[in-house]
Amino acid sequence: MGQILAIDYGKARCGIAATDDMQIIASGLDTVDTRFLVEFLKKYFNENHVDEVVIGLPVDLKGNISGVETDILKFIEEFKKEFPGVPVHRFDERFTSKMASFFISQSGKNKKQRQEKGLIDKVSATIILQNFLEQRTR
Repeated sequence: MGQILAIDYGKARCGIAATDDMQIIASGLDTVDTRFLVEFLKKYFNENHVDEVVIGLPVDLKGNISGVETDILKFIEEFKKEFPGVPVHRFDERFTSKMASFFISQSGKNKKQRQEKGLIDKVSATIILQNFLEQRTR
């Protein structure tokens, strides 16, 4: 069994999280400049066994899809060409940034650390992945 990787895709940065090899626990992995995401994934996939990828689905409170979805769909197309054997799942990412900010504020980080957008992206990816794992076990 390999890992499941989650991507909180953004125009500037992408938060990345991964499970352990038993697919039990989600952990924040990194924040990557979106321009270098495919290169990061190539290196990561060469060094780790990844079974599946979960990419956040940016939906607002009314159920409308965010404008970044166009970029995400282009990325998914590129991902499937580069990694044809790796299934891609989408998962609703509503509230993950707010939850990430809350969890970071509770962690004892100072104000500057709490406002670091890269940290929020990484924690958001972790929340997406943990929620995906929990839903799968239900």
